[in-house]
Amino acid sequence: MPVSPTNLKELEKTIGVEFKDPKLAQQAFVHRSYLNEHPTFVLGHNERLEFLGDAVLELVVTEYLYEHYPSSPEGELTNWRASLVNAHMLASVAIDLGLEPFMYLSRGEAKERNGRARQYILANAVEALIGALYLDQGIDACRAMIGQFILARLPAILESKSYMDPKSRFQEIAQEKFGITPRYQVMEETGPDHNKHFSVGVFLDADHVATGEGMSKQEAQIQAAEKGLEAKGWT
Repeated sequence: MPVSPTNLKELEKTIGVEFKDPKLAQQAFVHRSYLNEHPTFVLGHNERLEFLGDAVLELVVTEYLYEHYPSSPEGELTNWRASLVNAHMLASVAIDLGLEPFMYLSRGEAKERNGRARQYILANAVEALIGALYLDQGIDACRAMIGQFILARLPAILESKSYMDPKSRFQEIAQEKFGITPRYQVMEETGPDHNKHFSVGVFLDADHVATGEGMSKQEAQIQAAEKGLEAKGWT
């Protein structure tokens, strides 16, 4: 059920805080779609809290990376930060924290449990929760929560090199393991000029590892690299 004063304690226990204003925590989980079906609901949607939380999250992560990795260049830090604050990562954090049942969603959104839309809803809820925590208890409480549930994932990201884009990762691992630079080849090109569709294969010498699809050669190459990483067990 959505978060309410009766089950807020469960959420507070999970994240290790006690809200002074429980309504802030509650509002963090109100999706705009819920208000379309419940226009008299006492709280607003979570988008302003999400806006605030996004800024707090980026600041805390940036500050941490700057302080703990003094010899790393700006480009590398930027990639690490992006891996920590992207929608896929934050949705994963939301699931691990058990936030999904607390969401206030429309009937349609509640039924759609998979897909990119749900991922963004969960990611935005994490940001909104951080925004609510910032308003309720300040930046130090946010640092503690972000450190425990988001920054704690950094070692695994660095070890797996998942912060790299798929093509870079595939190339680095292929060169490390086999001394081979991947080659991308257009397998098929269909559609009119304004609506092209490309099928691109990624090869290690003569070995056709995987094929990707896309509306551009670059998009198809990225998908081919992603599938190549999966095919080789390098994810």
